[in-house]
Order: sequence, then structure tokens, then C-alpha cells
Amino acid sequence: MERKEKTGLVLEGGGMRGIYTAGVLDVFLEKGIVFDGVIGVSAGVVHGCSYLSGQKGRSIRYYKRYCRDWRFMSFLNFLLTGNMVGEKFCYHDLPDRLEPYDYEAFKRSKTAFYATCSNVETGRPEYLQLTDMKAHVDIMRASASLPCISRIVRIHGMKLLDGACTDSVPVRAFRRMGYGKNVVVLTRQEGYVKKPEKNPMVRMRYFRYPRFVKAVEQRHLNYNKTVRYIHRLEKAGEVFVLRPSRELTIGRMEHDPKKLQWTYDLGRQDALDRLFELENWLKEAKSLSL
Repeated sequence: MERKEKTGLVLEGGGMRGIYTAGVLDVFLEKGIVFDGVIGVSAGVVHGCSYLSGQKGRSIRYYKRYCRDWRFMSFLNFLLTGNMVGEKFCYHDLPDRLEPYDYEAFKRSKTAFYATCSNVETGRPEYLQLTDMKAHVDIMRASASLPCISRIVRIHGMKLLDGACTDSVPVRAFRRMGYGKNVVVLTRQEGYVKKPEKNPMVRMRYFRYPRFVKAVEQRHLNYNKTVRYIHRLEKAGEVFVLRPSRELTIGRMEHDPKKLQWTYDLGRQDALDRLFELENWLKEAKSLSL
């Protein structure tokens, strides 16, 4: 008996650019599009969790409501706690009280959910499964903890930071995990090439972790290599890629609700424009796995 080839959803990060992904995912919720597994990086995990709990509109709602709140993301947060993004506010106050997260709906979901984190000591990615969002919220926090403006998150003896430092778009990893047919949501437009980022603060702050420093300094090479790999898979019909039809000018730490709404709306429109094509691709992918 042949083993079923699973369908997967791969979500790139990108800071506040990730609200584009939220728009795409809300269309998926409206149309009942589901996958066997979802893997996200950084903001991809943040928005992916609301997709798995079935809470359409949750991401754009609280992003617009709190993007100018210092407790959400601010330099004051960084000065007070060592984290630019407010840990207590974003990962506890928001989901538990201000913008309630449906923890039980997440538990009922039959879709496996993974977050990509960067192991600071090894300089390699870790792909961690979340089965209980309340218990595993620190995995999501680690995946979205940008170096230099976030404190290292310790989980299961590992020292972790933002997953994009070591694997920005983990489609290779997901294929190795058995998810052979993947929809990939990118937050950069067609033709984007990442350039080297010179950040002396990384070397200074993480001098005890030379493998992590090397991974960060080579991130552009790995990212561009992955994009080329995705392009080859796309041409072969192995992945279906959704990417912004226009360049996203939104800042990594955007505070303008109008820009957030525009980016979210573009994600929705891009998903709707290719919905028929996507549904046919998924139908074929699932029929081949039977």
C-alpha cells in the first residue's frame, strides 16, 4: 500500500509584512481550504495560529487596534524588558483577554502545526511542533524573536531566536517531513533578491555563538538559494506559490493602520485572484495522494 503524500502550507515571516499572509489565510478560511500540515516562520507562525483556530479577521483586527500601543511593540518595551515586542502583552494579555484566542478550536484541528526557530548554539534551524497553543506559546515567541532586539528564548534546553535567521522558507524541511505537495506563501514579490545585511551588533551581541553569527551573515545566500529551489518546484508543479503582486512598502515594525490594512487587502485580493487555479492544483494534489 502506497503511503499518502501529505499536503502542506509553508508560511514565510517578514515582521509586519506578515499581515499580507493573514489576508491570504482569511480567504483560505472563507473557502474551507485546509492542509495536512502547516509550518511557519516568525510572523508566519503568529498568523498561522489564528488560521488553525478558525478565527477569520483576528490578525488584522488586533494589529490595527494595537499597532500604536507601546505595549505591543516599542523601543520603550526594549528598554524595560530587552524585547521590542511586548512578551506579556502580545503572548498573554492579547490571546487570553483582549483578543481571545480559541485554544480549544486549535486543539480540535486535525492539521499539524510547526514553528521554525533558530538554535543560537548550533546555528541551525529547529522545527518544533505546537500541539497546545497555551502550553507552547513560547515556541511561537521564539520563532518571532528577532536578534538584537529580543532576548534569547530557552526551550527544552535549547537557546532559540527568530527562525528566519536559519531557514526563512522551510519548504525543504517540510518535504523531508513527508509534506510532498505544498502551498507556499511568500511576503516578497516575484524577482526579489535578498542582499547582504551588515549588522555589527550581531557579532558583538552573539560573539559567544559563532555558528549563529555565521548563519545570520549568510542568510541572504541561503534565502536566495531557497527562492531558486521554490521556483524550480513551482515550474515542476510540486508547489503552488502565492506572493505579493506588488512590492510591499510596509515597514518591518509598521505603526500605520492604513498601511497594515492595504497590505492585508492585497493578500486577500491575490488569493482571490488565483483561487480557481489554487483549488484545481489542490484537487489534483490530493487525488494523486489517494
